[in-house]
Amino acid sequence: MVHLSDDVLRFVRAVGPQPDEVLREMDAYAEREGFPHVGPEVGGFLRFLAGVAGAERVFEFGSGYGYSAYWFAEALPEDGEIVLTEIDEGKLEMAREHLERGGYGELASYELGDALDTVERYDGPFDVVLIDHQKHRYLEAFEAVREKLAPGAIVVADNAMSADDVVVFEDLLAHVEGEGPEMNEGTRGIAAYLDHVRADPDFETTVLPLGEGIALSRFDPGT
Repeated sequence: MVHLSDDVLRFVRAVGPQPDEVLREMDAYAEREGFPHVGPEVGGFLRFLAGVAGAERVFEFGSGYGYSAYWFAEALPEDGEIVLTEIDEGKLEMAREHLERGGYGELASYELGDALDTVERYDGPFDVVLIDHQKHRYLEAFEAVREKLAPGAIVVADNAMSADDVVVFEDLLAHVEGEGPEMNEGTRGIAAYLDHVRADPDFETTVLPLGEGIALSRFDPGT
């Protein structure tokens, strides 16, 4: 489901940061293979977000072939770090090739396997976290990384509004408006995640209708 009209989407892409040659190839791959990725409008926003946050360390729950990681890496300092997690070895190797081609290979740590196992092996603090893996495990990912967030850190959850047949926007809308609809597993996962982060007094959360919807939660402990 696209949440912006075609004209507005074209405008956002035209005004936002422009992808380099490697990113354009990655976009073409996603279109050719039907591989889900956040797209340039979300990617450009992620780069902007990391820059505004002064991010030095980023953790991704689900990295695919490295598309979002590449955008993040463009905003990191030379001594920064981004941790990529992926269960598909072939996709993780593609991510490595893309980041190395872009000159970001030294910033990246590549972790093959379950992201929830991986995050346990890393110490914080992280400045930005992207959650973009199995929708029913978003809340589990949030809890796993919560104590490893730097003050002011931002947690980004992709597919906060829809994801093909996995997250149904109409059911999610009905839920947040208090109607209590029947929901599939993916939609329930996103609903539970949003309910949790919105209720947490240490976080301020908003949703932007870019891509399939991204939820942004800023960590401000003690407020």
